[in-house]
Amino acid sequence: MKRLMRRSATALAAAALTAGALAGTSQAAPAAPAGGDPTLTDVYIWATDVRLRQHPTTDSNVLAVRSRYWLDAVCQKQGEYVHDPAVGGNRWWTAVQEFSGSDIAWVNNLYLRGGEKIAGVPDC
Repeated sequence: MKRLMRRSATALAAAALTAGALAGTSQAAPAAPAGGDPTLTDVYIWATDVRLRQHPTTDSNVLAVRSRYWLDAVCQKQGEYVHDPAVGGNRWWTAVQEFSGSDIAWVNNLYLRGGEKIAGVPDC
């Protein structure tokens, strides 16, 4: 009986360590900070050094660069197709602004949590 309990305890400890390791390696987005526009959908840039552009094209001016960052999504529409070998391709872009307010900038949905077209963000 003691041996069975010891094995069970060892198995549970190993499972807990494995689950902890998996949770630590996942890229869960931190909770959105307070202060965004409550009428807009919060979106999270999961990647690093993502360029926010003046228009939904890769040749338009870069207005800002953000890494792992929350923004308010204004709307989304199809623009220039973007392909990133690490994550795939997407034609959808989202118009975003800082929680504190800012000019509108565009980011390709490849770099936002939510998929090809983000639920809750209206079309432009």
